[in-house]
Amino acid sequence: MNVVITGATKGIGRATAQTFAEGGYNIIAVSRTAKDLNEMQEEFIARYPTINFHAHAVDISNENELQGFASWLKSIAIVPDILINNAGQFIGGSIYNEAEGVLQKMMEVNVYGAYNLTRLVLPDMMARRSGHIFNICSITALQGIDKVGSYGISKFALLGFSKNLREEMKPFGIKVTAVSPGATISASWEGTGVDPNRIMEEKDVATMIFAASQLSHKAVVEDIVMRPQLGDL
Repeated sequence: MNVVITGATKGIGRATAQTFAEGGYNIIAVSRTAKDLNEMQEEFIARYPTINFHAHAVDISNENELQGFASWLKSIAIVPDILINNAGQFIGGSIYNEAEGVLQKMMEVNVYGAYNLTRLVLPDMMARRSGHIFNICSITALQGIDKVGSYGISKFALLGFSKNLREEMKPFGIKVTAVSPGATISASWEGTGVDPNRIMEEKDVATMIFAASQLSHKAVVEDIVMRPQLGDL
């Protein structure tokens, strides 16, 4: 079984890669930074010698690079059993005063990347009539939150993409799950002064994604919503 994970070298992406590797899945890790991928590849080959690990440096906001990645998958005869659209970027601020171009950047990274990669791999998944797509949205996709600006808009859009894709893929046996985590440990929280114990661990989210992937073909978890135990920050 092959799992493609974007944004795989850090945060939720890395924790999810570890969880699926522990479950015996082959990992295709995608990230912008080749150095991070090389380090991850060395670690995973040593820790999980029974799986296949592939690494591919891709800027998911670049359509040409995505097309190259999709062609590479075909060249090694890999059709994803699971696609986890995790790569994203956070730029905080308010709609009324954020810098020019922030909305465009958030849409390119957080929405268009997932949209374009999904469209590239779907034909083979549809022909096989099986698969599972996870889109990592955010709690900000479910409600307006102050000072998340265009990031929140992009995550609303990603959730809408997930809902429509779910309906379209029903006849092809392909599951679609939208994952909307609240505050989760990541680099974006560094220097904020927030107690790490107040924030969810990446492994918590990865565990839920893996569990949702283990259901029979007769069932799908459409939405995973997770928050810190004490609520949103």
